[in-house]
Amino acid sequence: MSIHLQSSQVKQKALELGFHKVGIAAVNQADAQEVQRSQAWLALGYHADMEWMANPKRQDIRLVMPEVRNLVCVALNYYTPHQRPKGREYAKISRYAWGRDYHKVMHKKLKALALWLEAQGEGIIGRYYADTGPIKDKVWAEQAGIGWIAKNGNVITREYGSWVFLGEILTNLDLIPDRPHTQHCGSCTRCIEACPTGAIAQPYIIDANRCIAYHTIENRAAQLPEAIASQMQGWVAGCDICQDVCPWNQRFAKPTDVVEFQPYPGNIDPKLTELAEISDRDWDRRFRASALRRIKPQMLRRNARANLEANQRVKGDG
Repeated sequence: MSIHLQSSQVKQKALELGFHKVGIAAVNQADAQEVQRSQAWLALGYHADMEWMANPKRQDIRLVMPEVRNLVCVALNYYTPHQRPKGREYAKISRYAWGRDYHKVMHKKLKALALWLEAQGEGIIGRYYADTGPIKDKVWAEQAGIGWIAKNGNVITREYGSWVFLGEILTNLDLIPDRPHTQHCGSCTRCIEACPTGAIAQPYIIDANRCIAYHTIENRAAQLPEAIASQMQGWVAGCDICQDVCPWNQRFAKPTDVVEFQPYPGNIDPKLTELAEISDRDWDRRFRASALRRIKPQMLRRNARANLEANQRVKGDG
């Protein structure tokens, strides 16, 4: 393709559209060791019942788009400085779901960037994803210099910590890639020590079977495993423990300028008793434009009730 579009032009456009970080990863940067690590992780069953993680397309991005040469990777800061109230009566919702559904916010910006890319010349392809396709977004974000994959499995950026949403555009354009990001967790083990269920099996290796976030969002079973239900500490939708204790987040989190990520009323301080009895109709009304719609009403009730039962046991023991 004879179109000469500079990497700097693409990055500038991404920043103009409101993304906070942007980097470029070349497909030929794909790491054979990463494929081996991923296959070993799957073989251990650490993906629980998330079978989509075993999709062969996740191992070879050319199966997603044969023409792909580069990925334009972006990050959007979603942190707001609100704090949850203390008290066992409150249900905890992960920060990522406090405001508008991030898929909608990311897709709007990614679509604009992809359309701009394709308008730069005939034959340019720009296919975008934000947690919506068989793309290893964290791996590519690290390759593109956005941040590094931390011991808790999240991508940490120097500027915003790990409070970022990731997205990417697959393109057939020839662009100059960025250097992969270096690791900066050092000897810190705060996330590993803080996880109440031991979900960080080893540094950088997460066992979803033991992860509160997995069980509250993805587990469709009528009952949660006792080892999880007894250790939820109020979480009903995701879990931020390993991010809250991270020194990078404590030092570098910055309030977002994305208005849509401001918390909806009731998402910071819902009561467990309220969510344990929420009706399907109230769930539909309350979470209409929210990423929380992935957590079906019967799951939300289950999660809240598991916390209430754990609280009762603690009271009884006391």
